[in-house]
Amino acid sequence: MRIVSVVTACLVAAILFALVIERDRVFALLADLSPRQEASEPADTPAPDGPASADAGAARADTSGVVRVMARRSVAREVGTQVRLRGETEAARQVSVLSEANGKVVSDPLRKGAFVEAGQTLCTVDAGTSDSALTEAKARLAEAIARRPEVEARIPEANARLAEARARLNEARINANAADRLSEGGFASRTRVANTEAAVQSAQASVVSAEAGVKAAEAGLDSLQANIETAQAAVERAETGIDRLNITSPFAGVLETDTAELGSLLQPGALCATVIELDPIKVVGFVAENEIARVEVGAMAGARVNQGPDVQARVSFLSRAADPVTRTFRVELTVPNEDLLIRDGQTAEILIRSQGVMAHVLAASSLTLNDEGTLGVRTIDADTTAQFRPVTILRDSPQGVYVTGLPEHVDVITVGQEFVTDGVPVEPSFEEVIQ
Repeated sequence: MRIVSVVTACLVAAILFALVIERDRVFALLADLSPRQEASEPADTPAPDGPASADAGAARADTSGVVRVMARRSVAREVGTQVRLRGETEAARQVSVLSEANGKVVSDPLRKGAFVEAGQTLCTVDAGTSDSALTEAKARLAEAIARRPEVEARIPEANARLAEARARLNEARINANAADRLSEGGFASRTRVANTEAAVQSAQASVVSAEAGVKAAEAGLDSLQANIETAQAAVERAETGIDRLNITSPFAGVLETDTAELGSLLQPGALCATVIELDPIKVVGFVAENEIARVEVGAMAGARVNQGPDVQARVSFLSRAADPVTRTFRVELTVPNEDLLIRDGQTAEILIRSQGVMAHVLAASSLTLNDEGTLGVRTIDADTTAQFRPVTILRDSPQGVYVTGLPEHVDVITVGQEFVTDGVPVEPSFEEVIQ
């Protein structure tokens, strides 16, 4: 029994090999062994005509080995192509508004889902001692400003003392010179000369002291100016602290969370509320790197949102860097959403229009595979022989499939393409002529 099963399996394998792998040779051998058509039919039998006879005679060889097939003349046309992506909606902006102040919340909370305007108050923190700190800072600033005239008046006074000291120094030098000359003529004693030299040195010391007084007066003015600026900074700091007590929305949007509850304690960095902007909203998709060349910024696109409206927009952003994990590029559409019908995170199907290409519209039944498994069609060349041409499918439509990879004008075999190979002579019957 085992031998019979093995023999049967071998026979079945041989038959399948002959029918699948060596199909062309088997059909050629059967054609050589079959009787000729002319020998089995009378010479005066009229040839059949009409569409039924054309279909019956398709893919049938005559006495010269020519295979009759059905064909169609196709002319390429320009069609618009589209890049289809899967994506999701995404809020244009989403911000977690944090507190910069320290204190208790004294405002009633706003509930999530509420619409807020730009600058609207979200949380108000208790002022505490902020007002008194501002008052103190303003008082110190006023005091520093009031001291300016007094300090400024010291500079002219110091300059006057310096001028007086310099005049006395000149007078002392003149007296010293006169005493030296009188002493040389014997008209003045050496004691007088010594007194005049001492007066010169005293006058020089007075000049140095006066110059130091001028510098001290100028330094006092600079110190006063620094005190004024410090007081102004303290005032600004106190005012900023008071402004931070009122936490506002940075833009118009929808509250995604409740604002901080009344009486809760906020510290710097604590969350007040989360605000999202849904008008406009972004539709985000990711395009593969083999299709990135077909997408460009400004291209027209459409999006179908799951459980939402169909929208149209232009590509507003195309990433220059691929995602390190998926090797895809981010694409964004900016869509108006005045009625807030589109929510953040909804699934969307995106179609991006790309540059048109020349393509043929063929019936899906015209497509076939060659021995290597490549998808294509059988065409008729100038020598009326069959030739396989690989094609690429763009998309399908009610009229047929759009394919590329063929010449602008081509004769495509629509019936009988499975019974011919490259170089086999054919006798085509064109569909346009029959119809």
